[in-house]
Amino acid sequence: MTVTLTQELKIIVFQLKEKEYAIPVEQVRSIEKVQHITRVPGVSSYIKGVINLRGLVTPIVDLRNRFGLEESDYSDHTRIIIAVIGDVEVGLVVDAANDVLDISRDAIEPPPEIVGGKEAEYINGVVKIEKRLLILLDLEKVMNIDQIK
Repeated sequence: MTVTLTQELKIIVFQLKEKEYAIPVEQVRSIEKVQHITRVPGVSSYIKGVINLRGLVTPIVDLRNRFGLEESDYSDHTRIIIAVIGDVEVGLVVDAANDVLDISRDAIEPPPEIVGGKEAEYINGVVKIEKRLLILLDLEKVMNIDQIK
């Protein structure tokens, strides 16, 4: 039996500040509205705390803080993307969850070398779609799972 690799990749697009980021849909369990986050002492500053999501205690990461962007108040558009990295489920606080798109794997370009800032080490590639530039994140690098466990 041969397995054919699909050339299409389904991604979830979300916003942080004025930039659009994307992660593969297979890493996303659900997208939730912001709910009460219980703080946990002694964790990294980008870990906001935990939520009880359908009986599961889920750590919550503020991606703005993780990328060194200034924090902002949560709005009606703020969402928590519940993502699965390996065997760990984690919530990512984003400014807005915009789209689900199908992209061609061929459309993924390597990140430009001039990309600076903390987020550069977390980028898998970039995708240009019409006038949009989507930044594909490597969630395993973003999360540093050992710190979250």
